[in-house]
Amino acid sequence: MVETLRNLGRLYFNFSSETQIKIISSLLIILLLWVLHLLAYRVINRRFMQDTRALYSWRKAADYTAVTLGLVLAGRFWLDGMQSLATYLGLLSAGLAIALQDLIVNLAGWLFIYWRRPFKVGDRIQIGDHTGDVIDVRLFEFSLLEIGSRLAAEQSTGRILHMPNGRVFSDVLANYSQGLPYVWHEIPVLVTFESDWAKAKKILERLLNVHAPKVDESAQRRAVEAGRRFVISYGKLTPTVYTAVASSGVLLTLRYLVHPRQVRDSEQTLWEAMLHAFAPHPDIDFAYETTREFVHFREGKPAVMKGERGRMRDEE
Repeated sequence: MVETLRNLGRLYFNFSSETQIKIISSLLIILLLWVLHLLAYRVINRRFMQDTRALYSWRKAADYTAVTLGLVLAGRFWLDGMQSLATYLGLLSAGLAIALQDLIVNLAGWLFIYWRRPFKVGDRIQIGDHTGDVIDVRLFEFSLLEIGSRLAAEQSTGRILHMPNGRVFSDVLANYSQGLPYVWHEIPVLVTFESDWAKAKKILERLLNVHAPKVDESAQRRAVEAGRRFVISYGKLTPTVYTAVASSGVLLTLRYLVHPRQVRDSEQTLWEAMLHAFAPHPDIDFAYETTREFVHFREGKPAVMKGERGRMRDEE
């Protein structure tokens, strides 16, 4: 078979014997690595079928190992005298840096992602104006399952964004999943000035204690570990209700910790609980944008009424 390939190369491409040997050797290496790669995939799929993240990580490791071995082994055939792997990689990097500057930046971004770990597959991140869940990390780009751009409450839009790895050097990156695996979420509840806002606040505090997501001990331990790594101080992790005065009424703001993927569900649960809890209380009303006609002599204020009577006497 090898002799047949050499004859074909000599007949159709006019390759020298040395070039033919290099081509055949490279093809054999690629074929061998391809077979080993398939075998590795079968073992990985069988062992990590139930663990999606482990399956993804091991398959990626198999891909990178096969490609690296192929470049190193095949490259040594084509570069005579390059017995030093460091020399070979140095020349390869220099050539790529000149011809493929953007790709090199993306490759450096991939190395940074795996070395510094600003995020990993499964994390929810925001980079620039885009937010999503990381679903894939490749040599030159990473992929996000977009959230929040087209739909509210940070739910998936169904679109996949492919971001160059070099964006980690040029854009601000926010990670929702590092440190404490929760984010603070707030629900503003506006009641009228005529409402019994103190009673409303007590009702909201009771609902928060019942329906707000629970922060377990493991999350609190992660908060302590995050404080050691990033110099973060979490003073209070329990839900609370804050009071403020707005232009249309008394603003009661519910603030609580929730997993980023449970924001919409938790908000729906609390709103339904609030609607049911406020219904039996006629002295609590929601405030909303309205248009009001102000007729000053109907307001009944003594100073206004006195001034109106004086104006009417003057006219008589």
